[in-house]
Amino acid sequence: MNAMDVALICKALGDANRLEIVQMLSDGEKCGCKLLERFEITQPTLSHHMKILVGCGLVNDRKEGKWHHYSLNCETLMNYKHFIESLTCLGCGDGDCCK
Repeated sequence: MNAMDVALICKALGDANRLEIVQMLSDGEKCGCKLLERFEITQPTLSHHMKILVGCGLVNDRKEGKWHHYSLNCETLMNYKHFIESLTCLGCGDGDCCK
């Protein structure tokens, strides 16, 4: 995963609503209508959030009839997780500061 990909995901997760959407999707696929019930936002606002999450590759979008169903893109999430886990803080002296 390159720095641009990580930056896009960080930007997407920098919004509390989008972070909560990702948390909701962590237990499986959800219809956009179910996501909308959870928030006090309009459908166009939800669509905007989902466009950002899908655009950075963190969320998959599947259309069934007139409904959109969203799920986490596990491959992207795992690559992002590995990137974060690869960060170290060796400048702390003994390295115990991050444990």
